[in-house]
Amino acid sequence: MFEKIVEVKHLSKQFGKFTAVEDVSFDVYRGDVFGFLGPNGAGKSTTIRAMLSLITPTSGEINLFGRPLHGNRSYILSRIGCIVEKPDFYKYLSAEKNLEIFARISGATVSKSRIHEMIEFVGLKGREKDKVGHFSHGMKQRLGIAQTILHDPDLIILDEPNTGLDPQGSIDIRNLILQLKTERNKTILLSSHILSEIEIIANRMVIISKGNSIVQGNVSELLTSQDLIVYFEVDQPEKASQIISEKLQSTAVGSTEKNILQLHISHQDIPQINQLLTENGVKVFGIDSKRKLEDYFLKLVGKDVLEKHL
Repeated sequence: MFEKIVEVKHLSKQFGKFTAVEDVSFDVYRGDVFGFLGPNGAGKSTTIRAMLSLITPTSGEINLFGRPLHGNRSYILSRIGCIVEKPDFYKYLSAEKNLEIFARISGATVSKSRIHEMIEFVGLKGREKDKVGHFSHGMKQRLGIAQTILHDPDLIILDEPNTGLDPQGSIDIRNLILQLKTERNKTILLSSHILSEIEIIANRMVIISKGNSIVQGNVSELLTSQDLIVYFEVDQPEKASQIISEKLQSTAVGSTEKNILQLHISHQDIPQINQLLTENGVKVFGIDSKRKLEDYFLKLVGKDVLEKHL
């Protein structure tokens, strides 16, 4: 039986009349890289702050390591490492000195050799004596991860760690997260608003929108390529629609634009439909596809972005 590390049940949080989180539930198991996915403003950071007891939920339950957060705060937090938003450092001090200060503030007993080990682990060996003020954004993010794992936590929470990074910086952080899972057996909760990022790195995930959890499960199952929305651009959409409806009675046909048909089909059906249309005199100018969950998430993001501008 898999050990449940995080259990969030029907969490809600209100700030006055504003509801930041309405009804969020999810579970994280030992060894997961768990994707906490949602558009900006969906309630991800509020949920994480509640999990870290930085704010008090309005209602709901939060259990970590099999214990309720309420009444077990010190024990639970001693087993968690986190970056909420961006890591903050004393810019005029070295990387090494910053980690020493953080260790003292947190109350953890951390040797200098452990500090050097973590600096090397995140790829900053040789820069430990350099002032953090001279570090790039990506280097600060890596140092933030070193800070997060100094006390060897069981659960690591990373809130949008790739924000503001260039492509190489994002790859570096992604590789570090995978190393934390594979080499150090850490359980990781990764918050992000980018579906492709979660798809690459996470094994399980939950999607939240407007403070509500929408769907949860295994990434490979939720994002299966067999479940597609496929768009055919054709010269005779009415004829094409009739042909598909008659020959493939189980396939629903819709249209999004004048010459584009939208079909909910599997990946294997695409060549068959393309051949069927061309054999019946319909010209196919283009074929595009989206996975159903990907299309759904993009609509969530688009809708939220639109509403922010109204």
